[in-house]
Parts: sequence; structure tokens; C-alpha cells
Amino acid sequence: MVQDVARQVADQVRTGFGLRLSTMEPVTSGADQHARLWLAQAADGSRYAVKLSGGGTPAGLVVTAYLAEQGVPGIVGPLRADDGRLSIDNDGRRVSVVPWVSDQRALDAPMTGAHWRAYGEVLAAVHEVPVTDELSRLLPAGGAAYPSIVTATRAMAARLRDPAPADLADPLVAELAGVWSAVADRLGVLTREVERRAADQRDRPGPTVVCHGDPHLGNLLLGADGQVWLIDWDDAVLAPPECDLMFVLGGVLAFAPITPEQQQAVLAGYGRTDVDRVRLAWFLAVRALDDLSDWTRQAVDLDAAAADRGRAARIVRGLVSPVGLVTLADTALRDSDRRGRAATTSSTSDKK
Repeated sequence: MVQDVARQVADQVRTGFGLRLSTMEPVTSGADQHARLWLAQAADGSRYAVKLSGGGTPAGLVVTAYLAEQGVPGIVGPLRADDGRLSIDNDGRRVSVVPWVSDQRALDAPMTGAHWRAYGEVLAAVHEVPVTDELSRLLPAGGAAYPSIVTATRAMAARLRDPAPADLADPLVAELAGVWSAVADRLGVLTREVERRAADQRDRPGPTVVCHGDPHLGNLLLGADGQVWLIDWDDAVLAPPECDLMFVLGGVLAFAPITPEQQQAVLAGYGRTDVDRVRLAWFLAVRALDDLSDWTRQAVDLDAAAADRGRAARIVRGLVSPVGLVTLADTALRDSDRRGRAATTSSTSDKK
């Protein structure tokens, strides 16, 4: 079945893009449950990322095509089909082709100081491009999905507090119920603060720029001489820069924390930053709830493969660990509250 799909997609690439592929090797490192990705090689030795997408929108392809046309470094634009489109249809799904630029993910090898600096340069260049009318129509606002994320978090908490008979019989569900119980207070704070601070985000909006939305090291490829490429733009949004910078300043991946020295290298490449810590904390909290509820949903899916459930459970444990995103978001919220109180006290003192 899998080979049949690969052959079908290869045939479509030949007829739609005029590209004859000699091999199609599945790539399984991604987290997108609605997509299939292959490392394909053409007869001339050129390599491509061929993707079959079943969810989301084509916005990521539009964004990368635009950024590449603007000369943004570290962005690989998609090939255009013979009719000029960025993808072709496969029974309601999208087939896209992008040049394969590197085998080396930033997660899998040490990054040099030059790589860290280039990472910041790419983010800065992305944030500086003008927002076109087309992007304004296609891209959602960063953090706009927070109501559904809060709802999903509370629903999962309720399920794990009062498990059904089938859940009670499953050891992994029982374990994760204990995990959630141990961080229930922190999750309560996060959900309330996400809702409370959402009004502040609306009333005090920051600059709206193109954001990758998920620029962690798993979506960063490394090249020689410090070159990097930022890939997988399916979660692109329009948002303040903090939506992307939280991956550097806040830390997102528990198993790949960014050191202060690495942060400084990124910021040296990014240039002048005027980070709003309140806004940064809010984006961290939204992301923490989204990751925790979604990975837990996958871990407690009794119909899923054991290996997939086990991987999801490991990620959940990392999220609530001392270096995990739930902990980091909670700390960022408390820190922003302290900064706010200190600023209020200082302002009051100045008036006396």
C-alpha cells in the first residue's frame, strides 16, 4: 500500500512537474500526522523533498515561494508545476516538490556559532519582508486558536481525572493521568492566564510580521560554513516577532534546550530586539497547552500503534519536566508578572 502511494505520487510528479524520479525514500522524522514525505532522487542525481499533504492549507508553499523570491536567505522555494501552480491535486490532497538542500537536521548534530548566528539572520530577514495582501488573506493570526486549545486542554484534564473503563485498563493512560494530576495546579494557572491575557494581546498588539510559527531545531537544516535552511512552513502565521523568538528566548524542546551563549549568538544574527516579555510569556503558554493536550491525545489513543503512543508519552513527560515547556511557560508568566509589578512600583515612586 505504501509503495503504491509512492508510485502514484511519482507518476504525478512526472506528469505535473515534468520531473522523472528514480527513487522515493520515505522520511519518518516529521510530526505531521496528515502528511507523507519522501526523499526523491531524479535520474540526473538531483534530490527533492516530495510531500503529500492531507491537512491545512497551501499557505506554507505560498509563503516560501514569496520569501525565496524576496531573496530571504535560508529559504527553499517550491518548484512550480508545468501550469505554474505550487502544488498539484491528489484526490483532495496536495503534492508539492522542493529541492532537498541538506541531510543534516540541527537536532542531530552540533551547531557551530556560525550556524546559531545564521539562524537569527534568517528569522530577522523573514520578519522584515513586507506583508502582502495575499499573505494577509491566507495566514492566520498567531495564537488565534487559543480558545480551542484551552478547550482541548480542559477536556483532556477531565478525561484523565475521570477515566472511562477502557482507559482504566490501559497502563499508559493511567500513568499519564498521574502526570497530569501532578501538574494540575500549573495547568490551571496556564489556562486561566492564557484566557485572561488574551484581551491584553488584542488591546496592545505588537507589529505584525510573517512568522514561521514553529522554528525549532527540528525544522532547521545545516550546511557547510554556517549555512542554515528553515523548512516546514505549514504553521506560518502573521504575528508579533515574539511568536518565533520564543523558540530561542523561551525554549521549547525539553530534550534540546538552548544555552545562554547560543541565545546570544542567535540574537547577534537577529540584530536589534525589543522583546515584549509579557507577549513572549503568552505565546509560550499557548504553545505549552497546545503541545501538552495534543501529544497527550496521541498517547492515550487506544487505537494507535504502541510505538506512536510511546513516543507521544515520552514527549508529554518532557513537557512537564523541570526543563519542559509547561515549566518554562509557567516561569515566564510569573516573571512577566514580577516585571509588571516592579514597573508599576517604579512609576508610582516617580510620581511622589
